[in-house]
Amino acid sequence: MPTLTVKNIPEEIYERLKKSASAHRRSINKEVIYCIDRALGSTRLDPDVFLARLDLLQQKIHVSPLTDRVLRKAKEEGRP
Repeated sequence: MPTLTVKNIPEEIYERLKKSASAHRRSINKEVIYCIDRALGSTRLDPDVFLARLDLLQQKIHVSPLTDRVLRKAKEEGRP
């Protein structure tokens, strides 16, 4: 299996990586592999497939579609 060495990691990124690894109960090495896999392994979604899956989920959990009207009303109700 190939080995990769990463140099000059900014302290803030290293700390975030360390916290994330701890939260997911992974080693830092496994967390890095996971992050790289997510970043490089993402694929483009077919919008029609995504929307069809969303429609099925809305029906399953009995949620009304989120429309501009619903959002506008929620914003207005949230303002004094």
